[in-house]
Formats: sequence, C-alpha cells, structure tokens
Amino acid sequence: MPSISELLGCRYPIIQGAMGVICNPEMVAAVSEAGGFGVLGSAFQDDAQELRRQIEQVQAITDKPFGANLTVLNPRCVEMAQVMMDMGIRAVTTSAGNPGPLVELLKPRGVKVLHVCPNVDKAVKAQEAGVDAVIAEGSESGGIQGLDGVATMVLVPAVCDAISLPVAAAGGIADSRGFRAALALGAKGVQVGTRFIASTECIAHESYKAMICQAAATDTFLIQRSDKILVRVLPTALARRVREDPSLARSIRRQDIGRAWIQGDFDSYTLAAGQDVGLVHEVKSVREIIEEMVSSPGA
Repeated sequence: MPSISELLGCRYPIIQGAMGVICNPEMVAAVSEAGGFGVLGSAFQDDAQELRRQIEQVQAITDKPFGANLTVLNPRCVEMAQVMMDMGIRAVTTSAGNPGPLVELLKPRGVKVLHVCPNVDKAVKAQEAGVDAVIAEGSESGGIQGLDGVATMVLVPAVCDAISLPVAAAGGIADSRGFRAALALGAKGVQVGTRFIASTECIAHESYKAMICQAAATDTFLIQRSDKILVRVLPTALARRVREDPSLARSIRRQDIGRAWIQGDFDSYTLAAGQDVGLVHEVKSVREIIEEMVSSPGA
C-alpha cells in the first residue's frame, strides 16, 4: 500500500486542507515547496475562470505537485472538475457528498481522488466508488461536520481496519506529536487545515489568525447550519448568537465569507477552526510548520 506522499508525488505525507476562500495560491504553493501537498479550494468558487487563474498562479510559483478540492454540494462541481483536468491537476480531494460521479469523470483522465470521510460507513462506500485514498476526518476538525462524526483517535484505526486503501488522518493535527500519532494509528499521512490558517502565507485576516493563536481547545463549538450540516467555529459574537438561535444561520450569506475571513468583518460570517487551536500559539511560515511537524520529538 503506498503512502500518501507516494500517491501524490510529494516529499512529506502532509496534505493542506481545503480552507475555503483563504486557500490562496501563495499559501498553496508554499505548502508544496516545503514538501507537502498544497490544495486549492473550490467550495465557495462560482467562477470557473477565477479557478483557472488561481491554478495558473500556483503553477507560476512552483513546479511541485499540488491539487484542488471539489465539494460535491457545489452546484458547479463538475465544471470546476473540468477546469482542473484541463489545467493538469493530477490529484483532488473530494468532500461533502457521494464521490462516485466525480471518480467516473476524473479517474479516466488519470486524476487521483482522495475522499474526506467522517465515519467508517462513508469510507467503505468511498472505496466501493473507486477512490484512490480516504481522508478520515475526525470531529475535532474545523468547518463543515456531519451529524454522525467520530473523534480522530477512534476514527482513523477503525477506517484503516475497514478498507484496503491508504488513509490520511485529519482533525486535531497541529504538530509533530499529532503527525506521529496519526502514523501510529495506521494512517499513511495527514491532512492539516487550522494550523495552516495561522501561517504567514495565508491571506486570512490577521485578527482571524490571532484568535486561533489565543484560543483554548475548549473555545471552539459546533453550530447548526442546516438539518444535516454542523460547523465547528471560533467563539465570535455571531457564532454565539447562532448557537443560541439556529434559525439565524439562514441569514448568513455564503458570498460574505470573504468579508469575514479576509477583511476581518466577523459579524458577516463565522470563522471555522478545529479544536487544535489549543496547540497553535504563534503564526509561523508554512515551511516552519511542515519542518516542525515532520521533525523528531525533542529534536
């Protein structure tokens, strides 16, 4: 069974999570340049030409392998997939839905598919759909969650036991201890999101990064965005109001995410973050984050 680094052609088996509108080309390229696997996000992307431009930007910065994320719930998912194939993307992560139709579209073109799964049942179905690897994402992770999530410590070995594909662990991984723990649980690599938000290359607003660095592990909480979707977020005033009155979630507009995450207007949109905020204490460069993660404890 190949490791994640062998599957993706990168030095280290570290996948950068798809962090919505803050998956800027400079950060994605920095992850790949540092030996990981950078991933552009398309979940909030409505413009296929903008996605094409972002891919071109990454390609202008690095010649190292990088990929992109496809969110099945995005109505323009197939259009985005076509752009990725046309631009030479060789691996994608998929999430939030059945990956089957995307596997049928992408694999004949030689594109590797890694599907994000919150439980064993979905991991088994992803394998049956023909994906190349599974990202077992525990409920500690930031952003979108299902109603049937499982903590990373339990989820990863359970998924490794249930399927014969390479597994990457996600959720709660922020340093070398989490990285090595994931490998000990049977994973062949990891996916990291929250830690990369607090990087110098990420375009997230400085106040967003500061909140991550100052938060305790108990500060994040889940809010309900729909009947089937929960989101793990930082404790902003908006998030607290939505937790108290879930009906307010309907007033949060998807197009306002950039106002919050990039411009710092935290009353426009909630701020995704995982429980590993409790392990993140300072903003560092992407290279520092990755090199620290793969270093031996105490080195």
